[in-house]
Amino acid sequence: MKNRSLVSIDDFSKEEIIRILDLAGEFEAQPVRRLLEGKVIATLFFEPSTRTRLSFESAINRLGGKIVGFADSSISSVTKGETLHDTIRMVNSYCDLIVMRHPYEGSARYASEIATVPVINAGDGANQHPTQTLLDLYSIRKTQDTLENLNVFMVGDLKYGRTVHSLLMAMANWNTTFNFISPEELRMPDEFKIYLDNAGLKYYEHLDFSDIISKADIIYMTRVQKERFSDPIEYEKVKNIYVLKNNMLRNTKSNMRILHPLPRVNEIHTDVDANPKAYYFEQAQNGVYTRQAILCTLLGLN
Repeated sequence: MKNRSLVSIDDFSKEEIIRILDLAGEFEAQPVRRLLEGKVIATLFFEPSTRTRLSFESAINRLGGKIVGFADSSISSVTKGETLHDTIRMVNSYCDLIVMRHPYEGSARYASEIATVPVINAGDGANQHPTQTLLDLYSIRKTQDTLENLNVFMVGDLKYGRTVHSLLMAMANWNTTFNFISPEELRMPDEFKIYLDNAGLKYYEHLDFSDIISKADIIYMTRVQKERFSDPIEYEKVKNIYVLKNNMLRNTKSNMRILHPLPRVNEIHTDVDANPKAYYFEQAQNGVYTRQAILCTLLGLN
């Protein structure tokens, strides 16, 4: 896998995904190593990020690497009119690997075709977020002891949510049953439902999940993303449509866990945080170990 890019979760086979998850477990047991000694990683965040950027930087620092780049494109030459093509060509000569988040779908694939070093997609618009998916898979396997035969509830913004799109594609490697809970305006796009049809997997669509929540193994909550709406009135109509509260969890499975790619707004009430079924903060921590595994794998250092 050395010198390959990670743009879409389906760039990795099922076996390669499992290898990443196993390696992430090794990094959780021993996160501080010097495997990136002498390596320079460029982090190019054209779009705001907290968890993804900081967990990548934490992963790089724990592995002894160096970081160059920016967390805000307004301080880069993009403000002077520099194209993405030229930015990637220039940064490519300064580093061993590029981590990039960009607001436009397809930007990461474009960057990977220009660069001669590996490119990691840290989110490209409403398209994909494969490193989030790998940490999600790590979190699911860690809490369920398996990835097979699980009932996964995806709740909220399924139209623009790149994390649910990537997770759906990854979980299609296993015998997963999906329940999609969203308002009509934010339903899972047809292309992903066709993906599941072709994989022979079951999925169900709902407007509410209060009467079926007891069936869930994983509840994957998402925020309604204000930045994806061109019409603020449409955003106001749906922004608080689903709010998970602690009293809703009484009859859920003992093994059920709640995940969220974060940040949350109102979709998980703070009274859920103390419930042992809440796993979203541990999920975020798992991002460090998973991204350590991804970096080392793409650089051929594991």
